[in-house]
Amino acid sequence: MPIRKFDGKFMASPLSFLHHWQGWLTIAAAVTYLLATVTMRRRHPKGLAVLAIALGMHAPVLASQIMALEGLRYGFASALSATLWLALVVLVWEARRSRLEGAATVVAPLAAVALVLPWFFVGHVFQGTVSVLFVPHLLIGTLAYGVFLLAATLAVFILIQARVLQSHSARLLDDGLFDQLPPLLAMERMLFRYLSIGFFLLTITLISGVLFSEEVFGRALRLDHKSVLTLFSWLVYGLLLWGHRSRGWRGAAAARATLLGFFVLLLAYVGSRFVLEVVLQRSLGA
Repeated sequence: MPIRKFDGKFMASPLSFLHHWQGWLTIAAAVTYLLATVTMRRRHPKGLAVLAIALGMHAPVLASQIMALEGLRYGFASALSATLWLALVVLVWEARRSRLEGAATVVAPLAAVALVLPWFFVGHVFQGTVSVLFVPHLLIGTLAYGVFLLAATLAVFILIQARVLQSHSARLLDDGLFDQLPPLLAMERMLFRYLSIGFFLLTITLISGVLFSEEVFGRALRLDHKSVLTLFSWLVYGLLLWGHRSRGWRGAAAARATLLGFFVLLLAYVGSRFVLEVVLQRSLGA
C-alpha cells in the first residue's frame, strides 16, 4: 500500500527529550558508551560487558525514536544511530573470538553522539499503513550499512598499521590500541569477510528495491541520486571482492577501496537525508 508522508519537525526543542523516560535513558546509554570506551582502553576485562549494557539501553531508545506514535520515523539521524548500534552488536559478538576492543573504542563514542542526534533532528514521519516488504528492506539495508561500517573501521586500522610497518616506526603502536586488535593479516581476512557479508546484504536491498519498488515504497522505481550512489557503491565493493578472489587484491589498496565504497554508501542515504531534511528542509522518500 502507498506510504503517505508529511513534514515533521526537523529539530526538536532543546532538551525537551528529557521530559520523558527515553531521554534519561538516552543520557545513561551515552554515558555508558563513553565509560565502556575508557574501560576498554584501560584493558579492563569487563569492558565488553559495559559496552553490551550500553547497547541494551540504546535499543529501546532507538526503537522509540523510529517507531513514533504518529508513524514510522527514519531520518538521517535515526539511520546513523541504527547503523552504529548494529555495527557494535556485530563487533561485540565477534569480539568473543577476536581482539576487537580497539575497534570498539573508536565506534562506541560515535554511537554515544549518534544516539542523541534523533532527539534534535527527528526527521519525517511515514504515516499510514506500511508495506509488509518495507520493514525487511529497511532492516537489511541498515544491517548492510553496519557491516560496511565495521569493514571501514578495519580498513582505517589496516592503513595505519601498514604505514607504521613501512616507516619502521612503532611509536604509534606504543599506546596499546593495536594490542587490542588482531594481527594485520587476520584483520585483512576479517575485512573481506565483512565485505562479503555486506555485499550480500546490499545486493538483497538493491534487488528488493528494484523488483518490488511499488510494494516496498508505494511508487514506481526512480533513478535518483540515492539509487545511483548506492549502485556505484555496490559496484565498488563487487569489483573489490572480484579482484581479491581472482587477482589477489589486498593491503592498502583494498583498504582505500573499502573506504571509498563506504563513503559513497554513506552519502547515498545518510548524506542525502541530511541535506534534504536539514539543509533544504524537504521530505524524501525512503
